[in-house]
Amino acid sequence: MSDRPLGGLATGAALVVLAVLTGVAAQRVTGGDPATAAATTAVAATGHTTTVAVTVENMRYHPQQITVPAGDRLVIDLINHDQRRHDLVLATGAKTGPIGAGRTARLDAGVIGGTVAGWCSLPGHRQAGMTLSISATGSASVPEPHPATGAASPEPAATVDTMADPGPAFQARDATAPPLHAGRLHRITLHVRQVELEVAPGVRQTMWTYNGTVPGPTIRGRIGDTFVVTLINDGTVDHGVDFHAGALAPDEPMRPIEPGRRLTYRFTATKAGIWMYHCSTMPMLLHLANGMYGAVIIDPPGLSRADREYVLVQSELYLGGDLAAMRADRPDAMMFNGYAAQYTHRPLAARAGDRVRIWLLDAGPNRDTSFHVVGAQFDTVYAEGRYQLRPADPGGAQVLTLGPAAGGFVETVLPQPGHYPFVTHAMADADRGARGTIEATAR
Repeated sequence: MSDRPLGGLATGAALVVLAVLTGVAAQRVTGGDPATAAATTAVAATGHTTTVAVTVENMRYHPQQITVPAGDRLVIDLINHDQRRHDLVLATGAKTGPIGAGRTARLDAGVIGGTVAGWCSLPGHRQAGMTLSISATGSASVPEPHPATGAASPEPAATVDTMADPGPAFQARDATAPPLHAGRLHRITLHVRQVELEVAPGVRQTMWTYNGTVPGPTIRGRIGDTFVVTLINDGTVDHGVDFHAGALAPDEPMRPIEPGRRLTYRFTATKAGIWMYHCSTMPMLLHLANGMYGAVIIDPPGLSRADREYVLVQSELYLGGDLAAMRADRPDAMMFNGYAAQYTHRPLAARAGDRVRIWLLDAGPNRDTSFHVVGAQFDTVYAEGRYQLRPADPGGAQVLTLGPAAGGFVETVLPQPGHYPFVTHAMADADRGARGTIEATAR
């Protein structure tokens, strides 16, 4: 393990309940808050300096309340005992700049004559609780601002219209499952990249990604295969990765790494299923909802052949990376494979009589899925490592229900040519974009 610096088809859509969503005004979660003011009280400088050591650990400042004699100059020695970068920004404008794990920085807060708010300006850290307050003895208190207002500036309101035509140049993500290779050792490189992507018709958003896509690349193997993953952080903030397909102590391989650094993550697959991988950096909710997730398929032994095999990763979209909306479970849209309703506009292909296998992963981060194909019945259902239904069984299934981070697959034989919409049967989320179509042609 290393850690070193580096130099439109819409025919079938009528069968689905469709809706036009109006997005909310979203806010970025980077930087400080110019609306946060310090209580400025005229005070005579005492000529004395108070120095306070503030340590950072587990996404908190210790202490979170600092009181100094009115008129003293305050100097803060910031000591980072956490595993990721942090900074300290004061409402007066004083700031340390980001410091890495094990590093220290000195901040001259100036003469204190009132109450001053402080916070970490790295994305999501303030909203996750990284705040402190400085007060002078005898000063009036200033209410702490709402944590969701840690935005530098609001973005314009965006509208998500999943019925809108994305245009003739639009190319949907290829949902075809990757093939299973003969080799038992898999070497994978994941680059963390901050990329502006179209996430719905006419809606673009800066996403945190693995290898530039949301979701990241789908990885495939079998029980007993070894995976050696090189994670390279080409982004602007700390990131990491957690592979659910491997069982090992998370301390080292899942630690966050700073921009410009890399680590090697090695695991052996011992259990079958479709497993999630995602960013392991706190606040994890923010990193997942901003696009840092993907799927690893470990084939069950004796997996039968399918004529068509697809991978769908369901996830939520929060415009502007709004952490408050993430915490309130208020997504602006829902997506399969990183784009709202993309397979309604560009259906998946099959032929009548084909056996179609659909691998499904619910990347969340918050919402369940209840996957259904309109006009089809499932004769095979596999969820979280076991078969719930096989073709020889007399019964059938209509949905595959999964919670966040759960995965499985379903199989069906499409009976005749036509358009077969697929949805999450949580219909509000189908309206928001968790839907598509399979177009079956004649043989």
